[in-house]
Amino acid sequence: DLIAHNEAFASASLAIMREFGVPDEKFNVHGGAVAIGHPIGASGARVLVTLLHALKSRDLRRGLEVVCLGGGNAVSMIVER
Repeated sequence: DLIAHNEAFASASLAIMREFGVPDEKFNVHGGAVAIGHPIGASGARVLVTLLHALKSRDLRRGLEVVCLGGGNAVSMIVER
């Protein structure tokens, strides 16, 4: 239902949206790392809590969290309410 992509560079988020056809209203609905920040060692927690609050406030069920690791790596997690 929603995607939270944490990336320090907006170009990576735009590429994901275009490549996978993700509409604006489902992607980083509260802003991503550029807007909110990406604290060292706490990005995963920040993104997860933001995603969970967005799902709850919109009464949605599933979310995808993607967090960059640097060097082109990333981890992802699917959550369900």
